[in-house]
Amino acid sequence: MQQIWIPKTGKPNVLDVREAADVHPASGEVRIDVRASGINFADLMARMGLYPDAPPLPTVVGYEVAGVVDAVGPGVDESRIGERVLSLTRFGGYSSQVCVPDAQAVRIPDDVDDVHAASIPVTGLTAWMMIEVMGRVREGDRVLVHSAGGGVGLMAIDLLKRRGATAIGTASSRKHAFLKERGYDQLIDYTQEDFHRVLQHDEGLDLILDAVGADSWKKGLKLLRAGGRLVVFGMSANATSSSRKLSSVVKSLSQVPWLQMNPISLMNHNVGIMGVNMGHLWHEAERVTGWLHQLLDCVTAGEVRPLVHKTFPFSRAADAHQCIHDRENIGKVILVPDAVYDG
Repeated sequence: MQQIWIPKTGKPNVLDVREAADVHPASGEVRIDVRASGINFADLMARMGLYPDAPPLPTVVGYEVAGVVDAVGPGVDESRIGERVLSLTRFGGYSSQVCVPDAQAVRIPDDVDDVHAASIPVTGLTAWMMIEVMGRVREGDRVLVHSAGGGVGLMAIDLLKRRGATAIGTASSRKHAFLKERGYDQLIDYTQEDFHRVLQHDEGLDLILDAVGADSWKKGLKLLRAGGRLVVFGMSANATSSSRKLSSVVKSLSQVPWLQMNPISLMNHNVGIMGVNMGHLWHEAERVTGWLHQLLDCVTAGEVRPLVHKTFPFSRAADAHQCIHDRENIGKVILVPDAVYDG
């Protein structure tokens, strides 16, 4: 099988494509012949040495795949062979073969291709948990979404419109026209405008989805109305370039509003802070799979529209990572094993 390894920390060009022995499913597992693997920002952070949850280097990362079941382990119905599935993976998703627990491999709706299927699990479930499970968004809520043009931001807008919320997004100006068409009610160019200054005199916000961190969290807390919630799901402020810079990490950590995030301050301001990390939910596999089934029902109904920016073959994984570093993408960037990549 083909795999993409991170042999050492560094820029995208450290990624190393290798051949490895085929894997075989253990009891209760299925093997997926991978047709597409999703890239998430955590993968970039792991390559840069900034993701503490990543396995020790050298390693193969990757949280989500789509493909076809081509083998099953003892205890699994052989009728699953040939079934198109998508799955979360606890790393190792940058591989042309993966083995996962049977229940974790979820059937792909017939009208969704493999590439779009691979774009759904991580970003879709992250948005689902923030909006449906933790944010409990209701009609009329005002919601601010940072990085609106990314995978989570595009999943979020569909879920917010489904609930009748007002959606405000931050993104570079070149993405605004497209994001407006997707449903965002207001857009702020974060490269030219301070979102706090733009929104400080408006009605307060009910929910903020923030993967930026640092000073962004401090500004967001000031914009929440009573009962408002800040949901944090990343800290991209740590990664201001394509390689690790200790100065950036120190700066972003120094800007975290530690005092304002303490329980007494939150109580006095009648606001809440919550965090989402899909990589820390493996002990909740049954619940997560249930959310994934609900999310796929929304995809089938046309309420959620997965968007893929571009696909890259495994052999060009470095280019795929650089595309995200350069913030070129609107939607997900997907890796495809060389053997099945068709350009």
